Amino acid sequence: MKNPIPQNTVKPISVTKTRIIPAKCAVDLGDGSERGEYVEQDYILSKLGRPMRAINLMYCYYPGDKDWPKRASFVADKNGGVSPYDNYFPYTGGLTKKRHSTSGPDVFECMKDIRRHGEDVILTITIDPNVSEDHLVAIAKDIRPFGRILVRINHEATGTWFSFNKRASYEELGLFFAHCCEIFHREAPQAKIILCLDGYTSLKNEKMLKEDEFIPAIKAADIVSVDRYLSLHWGWPGDIAEKGVKSFKSFGVKNVYALAKKSAGRYDRICRKHKPMLLSELNADGDVNGPYRQCRMLKDFCGMIKKDEDKWLSGFTLYQFRDRGRLGLEIQDPNNENVGIEQPLMKTFKEIISDSYFSPSFRENKTVKLSKKGNPTAPVNMRWGGSEDSEGIALTYEAGFAPAFCECYFEDDLLDASLMLEVNGRWFYKAPGTYFTDLMPAFFDAPKVKHDKITIRLFMTPSDGINDSSKGKSSGKDPEDDWDVNQYYELKSLPIVRIG
Repeated sequence: MKNPIPQNTVKPISVTKTRIIPAKCAVDLGDGSERGEYVEQDYILSKLGRPMRAINLMYCYYPGDKDWPKRASFVADKNGGVSPYDNYFPYTGGLTKKRHSTSGPDVFECMKDIRRHGEDVILTITIDPNVSEDHLVAIAKDIRPFGRILVRINHEATGTWFSFNKRASYEELGLFFAHCCEIFHREAPQAKIILCLDGYTSLKNEKMLKEDEFIPAIKAADIVSVDRYLSLHWGWPGDIAEKGVKSFKSFGVKNVYALAKKSAGRYDRICRKHKPMLLSELNADGDVNGPYRQCRMLKDFCGMIKKDEDKWLSGFTLYQFRDRGRLGLEIQDPNNENVGIEQPLMKTFKEIISDSYFSPSFRENKTVKLSKKGNPTAPVNMRWGGSEDSEGIALTYEAGFAPAFCECYFEDDLLDASLMLEVNGRWFYKAPGTYFTDLMPAFFDAPKVKHDKITIRLFMTPSDGINDSSKGKSSGKDPEDDWDVNQYYELKSLPIVRIG
């Protein structure tokens, strides 16, 4: 049966090209780890109202271990509680030739889901430092089609708790990271590699923790980072954060901020140039402070970022969306892992990502000429380069009232397209084959507000979640096309819009 199309539709009064402008400080979000399962992006988008700059996934790669790629917790249960490797989801790419995981969410399907929803990927991956170069080449080739991916290799490398720390010295880990950078830069040149150390642990120290051992890694990295928790119950789930227990602590918002900022400055001095600085994991633990103080601490920290004139931080990753403990915007329901129990932190986080300092903006430029039927007189060039650098169109409609309906219908070339739409600060996803999107949630927070004009921004994302080598573009100076960074599309028709 043919999809119904409304009769009372409206035509735009103007159509312009639009471009995404990065936030002054990007916000990323962790989704799944040893403490929680992966949550699909449709759900996260509906809860938060906008896509993140990037979504962080946590995987591990220990292909030489006999039990690999079973989940470490499963192996530990069979071996008296001893985990052979890190209890992240097994990365089933590389040379394992296992493209679908039975021990957690499939990494490739997760990355595709993220990119279809207008977000970039952060792949946090712990790797056995004894693997051969062939394994690293294979992983780099795995990620080549995933656009402007960020790869965080062997994070918190100055610690003692990961399996890779038990298999190599700190000096060896620094050299291994530098070698990974060399291979990834060659095999997946669009990827940016993140180094995550502990940084300064005291403001009195002259150097960062294990700084000398990681000099080669610091110089090789594209992006530098530290993980910072304003409070943390690291004994979870083995004990309860209560009086007399020594496995939790509140570190102080100002102290944590000062340590992170000092680490950023030290990275710059070592490299003799500025590299983007991230806080790759950030949160306060509700186990330690309770849910309301947790909100206050995160809000205060973000206020300090915004007010700091030095602008030393390029972004942070909130750990995480859904958590079995109290480090999430939701707590995973202990009765059903597919259900999340929203925490007060959800509202606070939504306030933070709605602030203009932490959210991307738009720049409208060239006007698109329309025919009498309301479609472009010539195909409009669209480009998806990632969450911080993409070009779409902005359609503006006359209103003059508080809408009761605001809907988009899609036909022809738009029917099979993967689209992200923004209206009134709220974002929506349209999957390939979906012919209708209801935009009214963009007005639910203020249902009686009259709008003189309503602007709908539209961007095309990779429909398969990966970059297609046929959708790149070569320049005269460089015979190699840019398919692994940019995807180009032609828009021949506009969505059919009903506003009333």
